[in-house]
Amino acid sequence: MAAAAAVRADSLYVGGEWIPSTTSERLEVRNPYDLGLVGSAPDGSAADVDAAVRAARSAFDRGPWPRLSPAERAAWLERLADELERRGADTAALVTAQNGQPIGMSRVLSGIVPATHLRYYAGLARGFESEEIRENVSFPGSTVVRHEPVGVCGLIVPWNYPQSLLSAKLAPALAVGCTVVVKPAGETPLDARAFADAADAIGMPPGVINIVTGGRDTGRALVDHPGVDKIAFTGSTAAGRAIAARCGERLIPVTLELGGKSAAIVLDDADAAQTLAQLQSLSFMNSGQTCFLLSRVLVPHARLDEFTEGLGDVARGLVLGDPLDEATQQGPLVSERIRSRVRSLVDAGAAAGARIVTGGRDAPDLDGYFYEPTVVTGVEPRDALAQEEVFGPVVTILGYGSDQEAVDLANDTVYGLGGAVFSGDDERALDVARRIETGTIGINGYRPDIGSPFGGYRASGLGREHGPEALANYVKIKAVYR
Repeated sequence: MAAAAAVRADSLYVGGEWIPSTTSERLEVRNPYDLGLVGSAPDGSAADVDAAVRAARSAFDRGPWPRLSPAERAAWLERLADELERRGADTAALVTAQNGQPIGMSRVLSGIVPATHLRYYAGLARGFESEEIRENVSFPGSTVVRHEPVGVCGLIVPWNYPQSLLSAKLAPALAVGCTVVVKPAGETPLDARAFADAADAIGMPPGVINIVTGGRDTGRALVDHPGVDKIAFTGSTAAGRAIAARCGERLIPVTLELGGKSAAIVLDDADAAQTLAQLQSLSFMNSGQTCFLLSRVLVPHARLDEFTEGLGDVARGLVLGDPLDEATQQGPLVSERIRSRVRSLVDAGAAAGARIVTGGRDAPDLDGYFYEPTVVTGVEPRDALAQEEVFGPVVTILGYGSDQEAVDLANDTVYGLGGAVFSGDDERALDVARRIETGTIGINGYRPDIGSPFGGYRASGLGREHGPEALANYVKIKAVYR
């Protein structure tokens, strides 16, 4: 397949127009598969952020968007969904070129899911009641309780699923009447233009959607800007803590979707073939670059050898290669920085006595940032490989003696984002799932649904995305006593 021409993005989308950046600094994006130049974009300055926030501020304070009826905003969201869907194939290919995600996955998560989010929240917007009247309890009369849009929202989006994690924030924010400034990840700055191009094409009111590309300093300027009323962030726990601290100083609300170290609990009656078929994707999804990855597999001691061998076979059977090839199941990691961290964690674990069942090295026959799907056993529950988010295709297997010990091992982490329980008895699995300290968990699989809340406990974040619960992220509440 011929390489696509490099994309040079020289402008930012601000106030409904493409404007030049105030800085000459650039973000260069190279394909993690062949290291060819994908393109470049401005590394936005504080002045660029200021222009975008001012545009969003003006659109919120004086523009039509928050003053439209919910039905009118819903119609705009549906038009935007249609336009994004028309561009979906090109957007998916661009995402794959930037981050190495297999094209089959990218077609869904970058080409279909954003439109699905917008249509879902358009439906919720039509039924959204901004006011309710409550009879007073303390004295005669009533109170009008208003749910008002919080204002200008800064949306900071990661590189692993850049389109769907943007739409999960943007759709509910727009649905209730907020305006937004989007800061895509430095690794994937180019595909965010799809939202801007689509908004521009349908004539969306200026300033409702603004996009400033850039790195960490750009994100920091957005979080610090006094014109921003709310931050929504997906990324690492370390970055989330820093953002939460700054939002705490400013006393503005923040939603954080952070890291995980999720456990797959295999009960003694689980069907091995069905469980391993699920773990093939859920433990290695997107080359392990997935926040809810089932990266700890907990197995009864009596079945430890069976599942160690089985999961090793699963890992060895994954097809690595060109992410644009339909047959590829695992592409490269996004960068050498990420691969180096994965490698160092595995090497340190092996040096400390862990046994590498398969993998544990850069893929020897492939260029690019490939790391072999890796299965590790002999890891102690408090070892780094069992505690730290690797963010690569690395899975640890630990044995346990009883259901309660499995629950204790699953809960022995600072995180609490995802998980799964595998069993031939759904009620038994559900009983175990109820005892896991995590924001989301599946039975005999793990399939987040956009109609249900998604988020984590503890170091995995604050707040919830998806479902009607996400609307609450973008409203403030006023009581009018009368």
